[in-house]
Order: sequence, then C-alpha cells, then structure tokens
Amino acid sequence: MRGQRGFTLLEVLVALAILAIAMAAVSRTTSSSVQHVEALRTRVVADWVAQNRLALHQARGDWLPTGIQNGEEVQSDLSYPWREEIIATPNPTMRRIVVNVYAPYDRTHSLRELSGYLVQFKR
Repeated sequence: MRGQRGFTLLEVLVALAILAIAMAAVSRTTSSSVQHVEALRTRVVADWVAQNRLALHQARGDWLPTGIQNGEEVQSDLSYPWREEIIATPNPTMRRIVVNVYAPYDRTHSLRELSGYLVQFKR
C-alpha cells in the first residue's frame, strides 16, 4: 500500500483557525480605519463651515450687534450647527467674532472654533 498524500483533518482545522484569527485582526483594523476617516471628514467639513461663516460676514461687510447668533449650515448632506459670538473690542470700529461649529449629532461638542474680526466701514 502506498502512503497517502494530503493533510489530516487536524492540520486543516489548525490552518483554518490561524486564518480566522488573522482575518479578524484585519477586519478590526479596517473598521478602526474607517471610523478614523469618518471622524476626520467630519472635522474637515466643520472647519469649512466655520471658514464659510467668517468669510460670509467679511465679504458682505456685515456689522453685527454684539451677542450670540445660532444657526445651521448643510454641508455633505449633514446639518452642522454653529454658534457665533460677537464681542466688542477696544477699537469701536472693530468687533471680534468667534465661530464654533458642532457635530451634527452632538451639539455639546465643538468640532471647530475659529475667530476673526469684522471692520465697520464708513459708507
């Protein structure tokens, strides 16, 4: 009788177990990477919203009253809440504006804070 070729059942099961462990690790790493990419994308879009708000006021030459304004801006099919705080400065022709943009599903966590100045132009 000739020797049989091939693997035993035990060898096949051990190989499958090793493969399953490796695949689980790859899956976990991929899932983690996807979550990080999504978080980064949300922060980048929040930065765009903050820059848009500040640029809008500066481009229009807005002279906003001191205080707080709230609103939302839709970017990438998500609604990003924003909060603008307009603060008087020692120079009466300038006001500081602080724009905070919050996560679409968490209005307590500011993703981006951007500040700039508004100048009152004589017309």
